Amino acid sequence: MKLTKEYWTNRYIENNVPWDAGAITTPVKEYIDQLTNKELKILIPGVGTGYELAYLYQKGFKNVYGLDISEEPIDRFKSLNPHFPSNRLIVDDFFNHTSKYDLIIEQTFFCALQPELRPLYANKINKLLNKNGKLAGVLFSFPLTNQGPPFGGSLDEYESLFSKYFTIETLALCYNSIKPRKNKELFIILKK
Repeated sequence: MKLTKEYWTNRYIENNVPWDAGAITTPVKEYIDQLTNKELKILIPGVGTGYELAYLYQKGFKNVYGLDISEEPIDRFKSLNPHFPSNRLIVDDFFNHTSKYDLIIEQTFFCALQPELRPLYANKINKLLNKNGKLAGVLFSFPLTNQGPPFGGSLDEYESLFSKYFTIETLALCYNSIKPRKNKELFIILKK
């Protein structure tokens, strides 16, 4: 199965988005709540419905961007957030994107990529981050199979993958996951 632009567009059209929690999830919300530098340039790849993006903007972070391969979730985000600047919403393939950021928020994007793309993802995140930039958010922690998305993974796999490019500041089981994801998420903070 190829996870193409058309695939993701159809998933949103069919409302087949079981990863959509309907709101920002607790681990990412609590991480954002402790950020103090409102000038950070922040990207959320695979932004989907964009609860995290909307929350950042409402909290006063104005240099925030959402990127998705499909226009369908971007259009949904625009309809729910009409005051959000549309020039901060990017329809593009993550692997083609070239801007630089201080922080990239990971929320269900990594787990939606075909597992063979994971080394490319780690390399691309490294290229998109400014010096001392961070990748922060959640990764799913359940056995990796060919069924998905979402695709699982393990702490050991993630440690091996990301330690090539980043200092691992945090890679641990989330203590504050939402109920359906309890004991199935790892929180990460990786520094370039």
